[in-house]
Amino acid sequence: MAVQKEMDEPIYYGDFVATSGVSVFSRDFDDLFSYDGGDLGVTYSPYRSAFRLWAPTSQEAEVVLYASWEGEALCRLPMLRDIRGTWTLAVEGDLEGQFYTYRVRIGEQWNEAVDPYARAVGVNGDRGAIMDMRKTDPERWTEDKPPLADPVEAIIYELHLRDVSIHPDSGIRHKGKFLGLAEEGTRGPGGILTGLDHIVDLGVTHVQLLPIYDFATESVDETILDQPHYNWGYDPKNYNAPEGSYATDPYTPGVRIKELKTLIQALHDKGIRVIMDVVYNHVYDGYRVNFTKLVPGYYLRYKPDGRLSNGSGCGNDCATERVMMSRFIVNSVLYWAKEYHIDGFRFDLMGLMDIATMNEVRRRLDEFDCSILTIGEGWIMETELPAEQRANQSHANLMPGIAHFNDGFRDAIKGNIFLHDQRGFIGGGIGFEQNVKAGIAGAIVYEPGLGQFAQDPQQCLNFVECHDNHTLWDKIILCSTGETDKQRRAMHCLASAIVLTSQGIPFLHAGQEFMRTKNGVENSYKSPVEINWMDWEQCANHGESVSYIKKLIALRKAHPAFRLRSGDDIRDRLIFEKAPAHAVAYTLRDHAGGDQAPHLYVLYNANPQEISLTLPALGKWEVLFGADFVQKLIGDKLTARGIGMIVLAVQP
Repeated sequence: MAVQKEMDEPIYYGDFVATSGVSVFSRDFDDLFSYDGGDLGVTYSPYRSAFRLWAPTSQEAEVVLYASWEGEALCRLPMLRDIRGTWTLAVEGDLEGQFYTYRVRIGEQWNEAVDPYARAVGVNGDRGAIMDMRKTDPERWTEDKPPLADPVEAIIYELHLRDVSIHPDSGIRHKGKFLGLAEEGTRGPGGILTGLDHIVDLGVTHVQLLPIYDFATESVDETILDQPHYNWGYDPKNYNAPEGSYATDPYTPGVRIKELKTLIQALHDKGIRVIMDVVYNHVYDGYRVNFTKLVPGYYLRYKPDGRLSNGSGCGNDCATERVMMSRFIVNSVLYWAKEYHIDGFRFDLMGLMDIATMNEVRRRLDEFDCSILTIGEGWIMETELPAEQRANQSHANLMPGIAHFNDGFRDAIKGNIFLHDQRGFIGGGIGFEQNVKAGIAGAIVYEPGLGQFAQDPQQCLNFVECHDNHTLWDKIILCSTGETDKQRRAMHCLASAIVLTSQGIPFLHAGQEFMRTKNGVENSYKSPVEINWMDWEQCANHGESVSYIKKLIALRKAHPAFRLRSGDDIRDRLIFEKAPAHAVAYTLRDHAGGDQAPHLYVLYNANPQEISLTLPALGKWEVLFGADFVQKLIGDKLTARGIGMIVLAVQP
């Protein structure tokens, strides 16, 4: 069977002789050929290297050995057909330091590809590398991790590895590298903290790194070390090996691995956990990817007419529902968790993946370490997968323990990201109060007519800015014609305050603390570093804003009421109070009493003018946060002025 790739280039899906007459698209294919062993790839020892390849549609298979990342092959070694569509080869002796690929014959065509299970690769990821992974462990490499009692205790800080260090005034020596983020004692303009020290000083609990696996993009060539280049990395090539452009030496396969581990250990030593951004929903090129070369037609989704499904907008969608693709994803996640001590995974375009795979990821992680976070973009998207199987927000109730980015809350706070001039709640937009309340309650069904997708707050991730779309500051600029920069800064601070005091898991984008701008660029995935870098001069100039974010984080950590752990607890303790238009007020009540748990009254006010509110009669209220916005506080009467957040407290 074949379909056409563009004009006259047929892609063959295997010979029926090799598969006993069963098509790769048949439901019977998985039943006959899926392999559940743990030895796919290469198993290395100094005495013997064992290879196992899954390629059931092939008629012949070979291991090709190379001395280097470039140059001619040393030899081609035939593999033997084994059980359930696998091929095996054992090579005696020590192959450490050599490179390898697989060659398979499908019909009359030979395809050469990198091992999808390769854990180390050469420059630009074109060949796998054979090595002793224990030699990649840094001198200090411990199993110890910062504690995390519950996902709602997390405060996530999203970061692109190059952004943090590449600015000329970052004070960081290893610019754009894994080791750059691991450096301590770095200083920027005016002596401000930068890099790792800055992040630690903020008080966040997790750093979420944009893709750090080996990605394929024409704008990043690992052989050109000093050439300016940039890409976010959402172009998967080798899922189980780190990206070489972030290493000080991309030519030696073990260097990138050791340097990434060094970074992770440095973050752990500073009390910060690490979330890895993973992209299992699509690949860089559906025709050239190793999956397609080795088992054409299997790993990707196809439309009835033979064209690739493209819900991702990247040219293809991975068939996560197929048994071997699902197992690959689960095993890949577990590999990063175990080998690299990764503490969480952010699933790009999770709504294109299937529910069963996501639940299996969560189940296997729970067996290993239940504190590992699983978060994802549960957008409701079209793809060649039955709607009832898609891992999106509408099926959150079927995916316990998996958090979804709350785009509804984001748009209610700052305005729709695709309607650039639309003002949200913080800008005085009309009619957003109800949707803001839904987000405050952690996206649970709070009461009839007020609720979103979550069963419990652990399923809700709150954000107003991330790497995608305009930064919060740039969005505010677009929708606040006629406002002063002082008012815009107040809107920006209010948005961050809402995120950091609402129920669920709060998420910040790197630089949000100093009102980061990308000069109006909406999606900077391949923009110059000058657009994407963290501007440490701007950080120095916005010290008051940085201080405000630090205080918000400290406030959240100091009061468990902002981190309630169940939907029932939220419905019981969070009470929305009366407030005028363009304001939302609520109390967090401690029914049990006790010296350590005061009642809290929270006001989010987007009115620049003075407003008056009546407080619930729970005792003598005192200002805990936001005193600058309090005009009067007498008895049960509060007069507030200015765009911002006020928090009051009373001991029950």
